[in-house]
Order: sequence, then C-alpha cells, then structure tokens
Amino acid sequence: MIDIVIGMAKEAVEVTLLLSAPMLLVGLAIGLVVSILQAVTQVQEMTLTFVPKIIGVMLALVIALPWMINLMVAYTENLFASIPNLIR
Repeated sequence: MIDIVIGMAKEAVEVTLLLSAPMLLVGLAIGLVVSILQAVTQVQEMTLTFVPKIIGVMLALVIALPWMINLMVAYTENLFASIPNLIR
C-alpha cells in the first residue's frame, strides 16, 4: 500500500513539474536576457524586468495550454481508473 501512495505522489510531482516547466523556463530566459541587457546598458529600471516576463509567460501559457490540458486530463483519467485497484 505504501508503494502505491509513493507512486501516486511521484506521478503528481512529475505532472506538476511538467505543467509549470514551460512558463518557468520562459520567465527564466527572459529574465536572463533582460539582466544582460541591463548590465550592458547600465539601465537599472525595475519595471523593465516585469513587463517582458509577464508578456512572455502569458504567451507561453497560451501556446502550451492545449498540451497542459491534455496532460491534466490524462493524469486525471489514469487516477480515476486506478481507484478500483486502491479499494481492496
């Protein structure tokens, strides 16, 4: 029984990481580019970092949303299908 719970928790963490990865990676890449640009130009405006990140993360969300929905539906279907095996 403990193995089943650990397996379910592992799968939940994997799905969570997969769902958050596109937005986090885009935010990281944009932040790195903006930081390099700020270091080169010596412009230290705080709002310059937030606006491109917000736009980039929203675009990544819109682009990745169909894949994310398919992943969540597959995970939920798998979870519901495994309920009879959990009840003994």
